[in-house]
Formats: sequence, C-alpha cells, structure tokens
Amino acid sequence: MAVEPLLATRAQRAFILTITLQAIIVLTMVEVKVPFTEDYKTLPCYLALFALAEIFELLMAFDALRLRNVIQLLGILLFHMALIVMAAVQIHQTETALLNGKVDCTTTINLINCDGPGSLWRAVKPFLIVVPCVIAAAWFVMMFWIKELYSEFGWAIFHVVGANPKMKRMYQWYQIMLCLLKFDFFFFVGVTMQLLIIVLARSTAEFGVTVAAIPVVLVLLALCGTAVQREIKWLMTISLVMMLAASSYLYKLVRIYEPQTRDLYATTRVSLTIFTIVAFILLFGTFAVGLRCFSDFDRGLQASKVNGQSYTPVVTKLELFGGNMSQQQGSYNGGGALAPRISIE
Repeated sequence: MAVEPLLATRAQRAFILTITLQAIIVLTMVEVKVPFTEDYKTLPCYLALFALAEIFELLMAFDALRLRNVIQLLGILLFHMALIVMAAVQIHQTETALLNGKVDCTTTINLINCDGPGSLWRAVKPFLIVVPCVIAAAWFVMMFWIKELYSEFGWAIFHVVGANPKMKRMYQWYQIMLCLLKFDFFFFVGVTMQLLIIVLARSTAEFGVTVAAIPVVLVLLALCGTAVQREIKWLMTISLVMMLAASSYLYKLVRIYEPQTRDLYATTRVSLTIFTIVAFILLFGTFAVGLRCFSDFDRGLQASKVNGQSYTPVVTKLELFGGNMSQQQGSYNGGGALAPRISIE
C-alpha cells in the first residue's frame, strides 16, 4: 500500500478546489469600495479580516495535506464554522456602523448613513447575506472530502511512528499542539487587526503597546513550535511561561464593556468579543496541551517529529501468512531494507 504524494488523489484535489473556489467567491462578495473614515471603516476591516481568514485557511489546508494531519483537517472544519458565525455577525455590525443615528435621515439625504433606495447599506446587504450561505455550503462539501481523507491518511501515520499505540498517541498530541499554535496566530492577528483599524487612535499609548506585541507573540509561537518539535526543554519552559503572561490580554474584554470606553467599540463589539474569547481559550488550550507534550519529551518521539513532517510515496509488502513484514523502499530509511519487524522511529 502506498502513501500518495501531495494532491495526487481525487479527495485532496477536490478538498483544495472547494476551499479555493469558496475563497474567490467570498472575497468577491465582500469587496466593497467605501471611503476609510471613522464613521464606517468597519467595512474595510471586514474585508481585511475575511481576506486574512481565506488565505490562512487555504494555507492551512495545503499544510494539512502535506503533513497528512487529520487533526488539522478537523481544526479547519471548526475554523470554517467560525467563519460562518463571523460572516453572520458582520451583517449586524455593518448595519450598526453605517446606520449609526448620527445623521438625521428625515431632513438630510445621506446615502452613506441612511437607509433607503440607492444607499450604501442597501447595496452591501445582499452580499453580506450571501457570504455566510456560500461558506456554509462549502463546509458541507468539505466534510465529505475530509471523510475520504481520514481513511487515506491513516496509513501515513503508521509510517511515522509505527504500530505502537503509545507512540501514536504521543504523536497525536504533538500534532494537536502544532495545530493550536497555527490557530493562535490567526486569532491573535484578528484581534489586533480590529483594534488597530477600528478602535485605537495612533496617538495613544495603547496603540503602541498593541503594535509592539505583534512581533513578540509571533516569536513566541515560532519558538514554541521549535521547542516542541526539537524537544528543547528550557525553550519549552520559557514558551509556557510566556503563554501564561499573554493570557492577561483578556483584559481587553473589560475595555470593551466598561462605560468609559464602550463607545469606542460600538461597531466591532460582537466580533471583537468573540475573537478575544476564542483567542484566550485557544491560548489556554495550547498551554495545557504544551504541558502534555512536555511530559512526552525524551520518550523516543523526537526522530518522528523531525523526520515525519513530509511524506514521499512508500511501498510496503505484508507477508501475513509467512510472518514477515519488510519494506522495499522507505523515505525514512534511505531505501534500505528493514529487519522483519515494525520499527518505531
């Protein structure tokens, strides 16, 4: 039985094609040409978030197929559900941003901040409604192909860690950790983008602190990924401690709802709340899984972590009745013959 190369099967090609077509349709729908001003910059932020989300999802899909990572595929399904929720929430937020009551629509003709024929709200509303419908339809198609990929990728995991259930379980926790780190990146950037575009004034100290936090968090995520893969204990310890410190970012929720600052977040309160809570849950989950992965250090999994990140076609021959198992060719042993046993790398 062979482990197929990237995009060599119908299920892999169909999965990528589904995400690509959905991304093209969604980005075409949400691209609205409006001035970037204080009153209605929710729309440019909405476009920026969806552009980031669609590109991120497509890259995650290619990465999951490259790594034969079923857990990451399931994470993409959950992420896609979050996109549906975000698209639905943006309908109300966009209406709040445009029809904000700052203009007396009974005496003034204003096609930007008033409802009515020819208004901006009437123009963008159909597109805002279609977007979650398209994303939801793509989600059902993705579910079908992920089911096919689940069966296809089961053999690939065997080639990384062998048949030992304990090793397989440890490798799955490692895959979960890497997947969480990738989603941590997106939701942190999503929260930061909304704060910088919509809420924070450039002259404030909070704006500077938020900008400065971007490289710090990105470096943290990269170092944590390296530490868990290479099993570097001191670096993993620093990463876990910094995760606990970063969880203090939850204080943003207080800023969103306290009376002194709640008006600043009026047009993005719902989405920013969702992003902040999800980011905190993911960060806390990453910390917990990181502890679990830390406990698996020095237990014989490091070689599989380092060498199992890419796959080439592997041909195996099982002689069940003869009691022998040999590999004719393998990407992890340089093509040399193995002893008649299942090895755990």
